[in-house]
Amino acid sequence: MDTLTRDALTVLQPGFTGTTAPGWLLRRLGEGLASVGLFGRNITSPEQLAKLTAQLRAECEDVLVAIDEEGGDVTRLEVRTGSSFPGNLALGAVDDTGLTRAVARELGRRLAACGVNLNWAPSADVNSDPDNPVIGVRSFGADPQLVARHTAAYVEGLQSAGVAACTKHFPGHGDTAVDSHHDMPRIDADLGTLHARELVPFRAAVAAGTKAVMSAHILLPALDPRLPATLSPAALHGLLRAPAADGGLGFDGLVVTDGMEMRAVAGTYGIERGSVMAIAAGADAICVGGGLADEDTVLRLRDALVDAVRCGELAEERLADAAARVRALAAPAPLGEAVAPAPEVGLEAARRALRVTAAPGWKPLDSAAYVAAFAPVANIAVGDETPWGVGAELARLLPGTTTDTYGPGAAAAAVLAAAGNRRVVAVVRDAHRHPWMADALRALLTARPDTAVVEMGLNQAPPAGAVHVATHGAARVCGTAAAEALVRGAA
Repeated sequence: MDTLTRDALTVLQPGFTGTTAPGWLLRRLGEGLASVGLFGRNITSPEQLAKLTAQLRAECEDVLVAIDEEGGDVTRLEVRTGSSFPGNLALGAVDDTGLTRAVARELGRRLAACGVNLNWAPSADVNSDPDNPVIGVRSFGADPQLVARHTAAYVEGLQSAGVAACTKHFPGHGDTAVDSHHDMPRIDADLGTLHARELVPFRAAVAAGTKAVMSAHILLPALDPRLPATLSPAALHGLLRAPAADGGLGFDGLVVTDGMEMRAVAGTYGIERGSVMAIAAGADAICVGGGLADEDTVLRLRDALVDAVRCGELAEERLADAAARVRALAAPAPLGEAVAPAPEVGLEAARRALRVTAAPGWKPLDSAAYVAAFAPVANIAVGDETPWGVGAELARLLPGTTTDTYGPGAAAAAVLAAAGNRRVVAVVRDAHRHPWMADALRALLTARPDTAVVEMGLNQAPPAGAVHVATHGAARVCGTAAAEALVRGAA
C-alpha cells in the first residue's frame, strides 16, 4: 500500500462493535491503521478487555488503544456497574492534588493492565456556566486555578502508570449552554477572558507533559468567527501549537479531535469534509466510532483524506506530519513503571468529597427506606446504561429498602403512596437545571419534612431536607459513600 494511503489510515481512531476485533479492523491494522477507540459496548470485564487488546497487538504491536475513561459519571471500564472512582468535581471538592494524582494513577494502572495506552481524559474544562448540559460534574470546578492544578495532577498520575493522557476539550467547553453532541456551542468570551479562564488548565496540562490534547467542536468568535476549534487553524496551529512567547501554549504532542460524528461538525460539514479540514487545521488524529463504528466509515475517511491530498486541498506534508505524531505516541516506549495497586483510593476520595448538611434533630436511617430517584435524561457522553444512585447500597445496609425512578411529570403523591410509612430518600441530579425536579422535591419535602436528599450532580441548589448529602457526582462509589453517611451519620 502506498505511503499516502497508509498515512491516511494512520490518522484515524475508529471504533467497532462487539467484544472481539472484527476481521476488517485487523486487516486495516496491517495496512497502516495505528489507533483503535474502545467504548462501553466493547467491554464486559477486565479479562475480556485484556484479551481484546492482545488480539489487536498480535496484528500490530505499536497500536494506540484509546478509551474514554474519565471515572465518575463517564466510565467505559465499569459501564454496567458504575465507576470505582469519583469524577472530577468530587476531586475538585476535596482539593487535594495528591489524592487526585493517586486516583488517576490507580485508574491508569487498571487501564494499563488491560492493555489500554491512551485515555481520552482528563476534562480540563472550567465549568463557568452551571447550566452547562454536557460538562457539569466532569469538570474539577468553576475556578481556573483549581481546575489547573488538578488537571496537572491527573495527567501526572495517569501517565506515571504508563497511559497517555489526552486533555480535553480544547480550548474549553465549560462556558457552553449547548451540548456539541447535538449542535454547535458558541462561547462569546473575549480573548482576555479565554486566556484568563479557559486556557489556564490547558497550559498546566502542557507543563505537566500531557501526551495528547483533544479539540472541542465549539465556536469562539474572538478566536475564529467562522470555524469551530476542531477545524480552525487559528485555534490549533495559532494557539495550541504556537510558542508561548507568541501567546500560544507551545504544545508539541498529539492533537486528537472530539468525535467527528457529533452533530456540531457532522451536521454542518459532514464527517469526510470535517476530517480533511481538521487535519489541515492542525489535528493529528480523527476520533470517530462512538456512533459510526463500521469499516465503511474508515474507508470513507481514508479516501477523503487521500483525495484531498491529490487535489491539493490538504498538503501531503501535513498529513505525513500528523501520521508521524500518531506513530511516535504509539511506539512502545514505556511512559511509567510498575504501579502498586491502590484499590480503596476511589472510595476514600468519594467519602472525602461528601458535604453533609443536617437539620437539628436529624437521625441516621436505621430501617428499610424508600428511595425516589429523580432522573434526568443522560447526556450522550455519560450514557444511560450506567447505573447510579444510592438504592443498591442502601438496600445492602438496610434490607428491604426499595427504589423507584421518576422522570418529568413526577408527582409527590406517587412517591408518598409508594413509600408508605418508610423514611424517604430523594435522589436528584442537577436539581437546579430541571424545574420539574425542583418542583417535585419541594412538594415532597412539604409533605414529608423528614425526607433525606442526596444531590448527585452539580451542587448548586441550597441544601434542603432533614439531611442533605452532596456527592459531587454519580459514580458507584459516590452512592456508596452517601449511603454510609445516611445510615451511620458519617460525614
